Amino acid sequence: MAKQLLSGNEAIAQGAWEAGVAVGCAYPGTPSTETLENLVTKPDVYCEWAPNEKVALEVGLGASIGGVRTLVTMKHVGVNVAADPLMSSANTGVGAGLVLLAADDPSCYSSQNEQDSRHYAAFARIPCLDPADSQEAYEYAQRAFEVSEQFDSVVMLHETMRIAHTRTMVEVAGERTAREPLAYESRPQKFVMMPANAVRRTLVTNEREDKLVEWAETCDLNRIEMRDRSVGVVVAGALYAHVREALPNASVLKLGVSWPLPPAKLAEFASQVDKLYVVEEACTYFATRVRALGIEVAEPPAGALPRSGEITSAHIRAAFGVDEPEHLAPAEGLPPRPPAFCAGCPHRLVFCELRRIKAIVMGDIGCYTLGAVAPYSATDAVIDMGASLSMAHGMELAQAGERAKRPVVGVIGDSTFAHSGITSLLGTVYNGGTGTLCILDNRTTAMTGTQGNPVNGVTLTEQSQRVNPLDVPAGKQLDLVALCRAMGIEDVRLVDAQDLKAVRTALREATRATDRLSVIVFKSPCRLVDRSRKPMPVIRDCRRCGTCIRIGCPALGKDETGHPVIDPTQCIGCGQCVQSCPFGCIVEEG
Repeated sequence: MAKQLLSGNEAIAQGAWEAGVAVGCAYPGTPSTETLENLVTKPDVYCEWAPNEKVALEVGLGASIGGVRTLVTMKHVGVNVAADPLMSSANTGVGAGLVLLAADDPSCYSSQNEQDSRHYAAFARIPCLDPADSQEAYEYAQRAFEVSEQFDSVVMLHETMRIAHTRTMVEVAGERTAREPLAYESRPQKFVMMPANAVRRTLVTNEREDKLVEWAETCDLNRIEMRDRSVGVVVAGALYAHVREALPNASVLKLGVSWPLPPAKLAEFASQVDKLYVVEEACTYFATRVRALGIEVAEPPAGALPRSGEITSAHIRAAFGVDEPEHLAPAEGLPPRPPAFCAGCPHRLVFCELRRIKAIVMGDIGCYTLGAVAPYSATDAVIDMGASLSMAHGMELAQAGERAKRPVVGVIGDSTFAHSGITSLLGTVYNGGTGTLCILDNRTTAMTGTQGNPVNGVTLTEQSQRVNPLDVPAGKQLDLVALCRAMGIEDVRLVDAQDLKAVRTALREATRATDRLSVIVFKSPCRLVDRSRKPMPVIRDCRRCGTCIRIGCPALGKDETGHPVIDPTQCIGCGQCVQSCPFGCIVEEG
């Protein structure tokens, strides 16, 4: 055994590889992304990015039925997208082991909502394992494949952001267990989910559930730790470490298996403590189920734990009336650092123009969600991946007759368009919708770390080999203009997102055409992909009108006199400020 400092995601990749996983598939989404990015670097395993999580799980199901161990990873909202195949696969079972990593994000560090994916495990009646640190993430990843094959079931491996991105020491074997693919056997009664077969497979699922409950009662992943019997805490995942830190003397039932729960073990633990408490975050997954077993759950003596967001040791101490240790006072007077478009971001001018024309903008999930914040304040709604185009169509229906006052515009990124925007656009075309739809093609999946996608044509293997998406042959990339025209959209334009006049003209002409559907593809590479720099422009004879400041570039600021200045450490010479200045006071040199 060797010790390595690994994040939870790195540990899961290592454990899965050692367990003999042959295929990995995912759609990148924080906090799950790094798992496959680490797995793809290891030998004897094939990994790929899928257009979305539903496709990823379906690829995983095919590989599993075909006889090889498979890992599918996604963030919590991705489980929503994959729910359809997940629910059916819960009945079919698997071939070789199939593990679904679901990464939750309490406190919404990089997500549009909080949700507990373990509800899906309970809903689908599939086993769910809940590691509490990187060591357990490594071990549970291997164990999950064994459980999957033991019970003929998809297994959910559940983590939160705190597990995914925290590094702790891990003892790893470092050796891969070689596994020959299972011989394929055609079993339509097991895998063809027509009604007659589905009914029979539901009976199998019922029997499996009973066996899983028996297993959970004796499984070594669930353990009782008796200490002070006046306080007993039921806990799982990252919160185990917080409970141990905040309440070191409390007795604990640590649940490594979060579905199914072990009724007898819970009752045994409850009988040995004076009061039973549940510590969990962002939901009442455990408390509701423990109470449903007829076991009384007490409220913390000094006040309830927060109902939403991450739970910390400080929250637990406060709820149980434990004195907080002294800390250094927080620093004062620090400037705020709100999220912002990078210097030279190709999305900036589009949102400046959408603000200028006072459009009603239906946005989407990606960096361009920042179009909703100051100084743009140009986005009216963001709900989920791919929703912008559908919602823009709905807004058009609701705003019939009002469009001349405020144009309706849907805005979506290239990776999100491939994820779930294509069908949204198809629905608008099919139903004769009008309006303006903007696809912001920045040549990458920027928000989660510049991953490849079908639009830029970079595969996960090529990403691991650092293939530049700007060098990918055109034939490998999804041609957005050709696709839109193939759908029957006649007004499709390709516009340089860094050309202010072209952006302004395209939006003006498209939004004034009230009788047709217009699609504008604004194309220019993300600054994280194209890191080239041009000479910094110079400000001369400034009239201090503030127009340049209002484009929101982090390289632009003001000195003590209110005069705009350009930060040479951030400016990349994109020319956006040059084009924006109405008096020509910002000029390019050289």
